[in-house]
Amino acid sequence: MLRRMRLILFQRDNCHLCDLALDVLAQAHCPEFDSVFIDDDDILESRYGVRVPVLHETASGRELGWPFDAAKVRDFLTSPAATPLSC
Repeated sequence: MLRRMRLILFQRDNCHLCDLALDVLAQAHCPEFDSVFIDDDDILESRYGVRVPVLHETASGRELGWPFDAAKVRDFLTSPAATPLSC
């Protein structure tokens, strides 16, 4: 049985690049993902700081950092290291 890929988009409040990333994820038909805002979390702030937006796949720990376009997102989602999506 295929497992659903769990994705997290790390982002900031009032972040123009994060807004652009959301548009790109929609264009790429990205499956459902959680949005995590790093602004009030010291650990996430130190890890991601100015790198946001970052798309994170939880099973493998792989990350796709900005800048990315729809093609890069699709490659990230379908690469062999990715956890397969359920139909």
